[in-house]
Amino acid sequence: MNSRAATAIAGVDSCEVLDSRGRPTVWCEVTLAGGAKGSASVPSGASTSGHERCELRDGAKRYGGNGVLRAVANARHVLGPAVEGLDASDQRTIDETLISTDGTPDLSRLGANAVLAISVATAIASAEARGVPLYRYLANSLGVEPLLPLPMVNVLSGGAHAGGCLDVQDFLVVPLGATSFAEAIEWAAAVREATRREATAMGYSADLAADEGGLGLALKRNRAALDLLCAGIEAAGLRPGTDAGIAIDVAASQLATPSGYLLRTEGRELDAAELVDELASWCAEYPIVSIEDPLGEDDWPGWELAARRLAGQIQLIGDDLFATDLERLERGIQTDVATAVLVKPNQNGTLTGALDVLLRARSAGLATVVSARSGETEDCWLADLAVGWAAGQIKVGSTTRSERTAKWNRLLRIEHRAGPGAPYAGAAALART
Repeated sequence: MNSRAATAIAGVDSCEVLDSRGRPTVWCEVTLAGGAKGSASVPSGASTSGHERCELRDGAKRYGGNGVLRAVANARHVLGPAVEGLDASDQRTIDETLISTDGTPDLSRLGANAVLAISVATAIASAEARGVPLYRYLANSLGVEPLLPLPMVNVLSGGAHAGGCLDVQDFLVVPLGATSFAEAIEWAAAVREATRREATAMGYSADLAADEGGLGLALKRNRAALDLLCAGIEAAGLRPGTDAGIAIDVAASQLATPSGYLLRTEGRELDAAELVDELASWCAEYPIVSIEDPLGEDDWPGWELAARRLAGQIQLIGDDLFATDLERLERGIQTDVATAVLVKPNQNGTLTGALDVLLRARSAGLATVVSARSGETEDCWLADLAVGWAAGQIKVGSTTRSERTAKWNRLLRIEHRAGPGAPYAGAAALART
């Protein structure tokens, strides 16, 4: 059997599995003619953009309507047969075939969850057929050197990730001064634990983890989370702003009302300009290095205002704004509203679609952050994407919960195998190129 015949897709299997929130998701296995196999289960978000590709859910009684048996059936009986016989190493053709078989702009007929599971499993199988890890296979395909990413690590959670105990969705630590990935995760873990101890000493119950492993604390004000995280950084023996900075995911679409943005925990409603003023005051007082989604996903004028006020000081990330969609990113580039883009493969539906967004952002000088979702699985392929695509940054949650540590552990193993001096992006990844 020649090499091309050996990498032809011979079959696709699929079943329903559970994500980290106990909700069903799609698992697929792709088998190649030469015997290589690749499998992948896909994540699901809680704080989602209205512009994401569509997960297909069953809507029946089982699992509260969240079952995915229809998507599983589509993977096995419709999408799988459509790609059988195709060369797994031609990822773009595979993904284009999956998209055209679905036939809808948002992949709603057969399900973006089914499409992505086959897309990722195909790449993993192709890497296996060549006897190389996924990150190396991806890097070779792009002609780049693998790069270990700077991590953003969740410490405090609110919004949709923690029952709205805070308005702001995530407060994260960014280990600016670490010189290796292993040191960065060590510092981040120390900050999370020190923050937990500080919260306990203040009388808070700090033993329950939110969706992404961060601490879910009912603080009275959003600014109190910044004070607590700074205290945690210092208690961990690190210098705020030098050794460790703070990243914020406002997830402002979750705060949006017809007339502005409601901070429910504080009983305040702000218009876009007032919200930008609030965030600017935080940046002036705290070692904030990155803010994600400071305005709503369709508030383009608000984003332009935020960019004028903040883009020269911090990294300004579009997540819900761009939804890993090339057309929306293009509008963002033309209006210069962000300095970085979050890349979530399940927002797009295919690996090549997500990669196209990352490469276009890079060509425009934007920083790129590969990101997990709040509903994750034990799979660690996302870590390989960050390294193989040389994204520079990664955001997968906290240093607790095994669906989070699976990704961190994969990166630690990659760094270990690479040996001393493994290329690590570090704080330079925050800079706009």
